Amino acid sequence: MTDISLADFTAGATDWLDAHAAKRSEERFVWGEGSDRVGMFDEKSSAQEAAEVAAAKEWKAAEFDAGYGWITGPTEYGGRGLSREHDRAYREVAAQYAVPSQSCFGIGLGMVAPTILAHAVPEVKERYLRSMWRGDVIGCQLFSEPIAGSDLAGIQTKAERDGDEWILTGQKVWTSNAQYADIGEIITRTSPDKPKHKGLTMFVVDMHAPGVEVRPLRQMTGGASFNEVFFEEVRVHDSHRLGDVDEGWTVALTTLMNERASIGGGSGPGGGGMSLTRYFEMAKHFGVNDDPIVRQRLADAYIHTTVARYNNLRAMAKIRAGQLPGPEMSTGKLALTNNMQRVGALASEILGPRLAADSGEWGTFAFSEMVLGTPGMRVAGGTDEVMRNILGERVLGLPKEPKG
Repeated sequence: MTDISLADFTAGATDWLDAHAAKRSEERFVWGEGSDRVGMFDEKSSAQEAAEVAAAKEWKAAEFDAGYGWITGPTEYGGRGLSREHDRAYREVAAQYAVPSQSCFGIGLGMVAPTILAHAVPEVKERYLRSMWRGDVIGCQLFSEPIAGSDLAGIQTKAERDGDEWILTGQKVWTSNAQYADIGEIITRTSPDKPKHKGLTMFVVDMHAPGVEVRPLRQMTGGASFNEVFFEEVRVHDSHRLGDVDEGWTVALTTLMNERASIGGGSGPGGGGMSLTRYFEMAKHFGVNDDPIVRQRLADAYIHTTVARYNNLRAMAKIRAGQLPGPEMSTGKLALTNNMQRVGALASEILGPRLAADSGEWGTFAFSEMVLGTPGMRVAGGTDEVMRNILGERVLGLPKEPKG
């Protein structure tokens, strides 16, 4: 591990950020001022999305080259080899600065990169990890299929061996970031004669390879944050296999636990959709802040979101201490979607018909995008029903759900 004191590291990071970014303005909320966007998914035009990705890549490259891109990563793969305390110190300082959104890297760095680090051969780690953390390569996750969403073991996309290569054929769905991803982490069926959880194998696939087709999926929010991806005899070299043949389920669990940690530890909707200050001010603006039912529901939302935040902090502290994320992270993911439904219902009650008709009034119809986007989060990272089963069986030790 590189020998640099936490104080010197923090001072250096502050100096670098001062030279390359502006301080973030103090956040305050005043009803009727600023953006009222509270969408679950930050919908953009293709041109806006391309510009945001380009800005994100430029910042990520500068950050990496300065030594702040992968602070805890192994030095042989481009990391700096410092402690989690150094990483936390940088994040605390960086939070004070206005930098381009890094959301396009969330899946690649939060889910795909950790799986590559844990299960890929050295040459693949060298090829992708440095580039991913520098922002040159964006990753996506290719798990769900039209007939195998939360039942991941039921996937049908097949991989057939052909010498030193595998030929992939099938379809994936609900893939975030596929429209601009460079690589994908894909789970396939390699031995159809074996039980569902057996005979699965994971690969890193080139998203620009011949035979890969990405099609956007239009959502009821009006945007297209997800995609369906088709693979028609796509060739992948065996070196890009993650883990052993037919042992993909074990590899997939690495990704799934990191996915649920990422979603469960998230803040929810963009644009402040889970910021209760907005709801308090909404109630005041529409004159229902003295309504006992509204006040009770505001208190209920505050209690549940606060408990969820504390639980997430506890879980993140466990991960920072070097422990692997476990099934308890499903608690955070389930709490997030429950709270999103809770605040969505609260907004609906306060706004009434204003939620459904675009009258141009600030802070009203904008909430429809959040309410319509919430069902998508109930599916992402495993449905609420699957999360309850995981909690019941693996955390509480209850009997398994009856078959049939």
